[in-house]
This record gives sequence, structure tokens and C-alpha cells, in this order.
Amino acid sequence: MAFSLNRVTLIGNLGADPELRSTPQGTPVCTVNIATTERYKDKSGEWKDSTEWHKVVFWDRLADNVSKYLKKGSKVYVEGKLKYRQYEKDGITRYMTEIYAQSMVMMTKEGDGASSQRSTAAEPDSFDESAFADTSSTGDEDIPF
Repeated sequence: MAFSLNRVTLIGNLGADPELRSTPQGTPVCTVNIATTERYKDKSGEWKDSTEWHKVVFWDRLADNVSKYLKKGSKVYVEGKLKYRQYEKDGITRYMTEIYAQSMVMMTKEGDGASSQRSTAAEPDSFDESAFADTSSTGDEDIPF
């Protein structure tokens, strides 16, 4: 039996407000772009920042929570898995890398304090949004640390 793991962990800030929509079956889906920034010294000894952007997709109850409680600039901890998909637009095949979130911790809330709210949800296994059936969420959990 071969072992494999597809796990992504991010802590970053939302670059814009969450975008909530629904599949034709009524399943909520929310997308956000999360910025992660690495700070390093260049060859001359000056500090530089390198920012990467990650498209994150949330489903079901998790999607509802993200759209309700997060906004541009919110800091968030996300765990999920990488998903690759391709689609055709204007006769050109395009490729997209996304992170399908499986859990999320809101690290900021209104008024600056840290929040210990954690949400988890299951996500569909298919890339075709029209094929998604309702999935169930696993509910809120306590933070293990």
C-alpha cells in the first residue's frame, strides 16, 4: 500500500471580500484570494517581501461562515488540499490551481482581537460545479492547541 498526502496549510490575509455563490443544486460555494508573505534578506542584506496569492474554495457551511465573518484584510488559518482543473475559454485550454478548504480558523475579528472560531466542512470530489450534490459539514470543533 502506497502512502500519499495532499495537505495545504496557510496563514494569510484576504485580498478582497469573499465571493459567495451557489451551485445549481443550491450548495453554497465561496472563493477568496489569500496572500501569504515571506520576508527575507537579499544579497545586499536588505529586507525584502515576497507575496504569493492562493485561490481558496470553501463549501457548504464553511462557505457561509467565510462570507458572513471574513472581509478584505482578515487574517485566516486554512487547511485543505490542492486541486488542479482545466477548462476551455475562447477556444483556449486554461489551467487553474485551487485549494479546497477543509477547515478554517478566523484569526482576526472586528475590534482587532484574535478569534478562536474554527469551522470544518467536507467538499465535493468533482470539479464540475453543476455535478455537485449537497455535502454535509462536520461541524465546529475546538482548537487543539
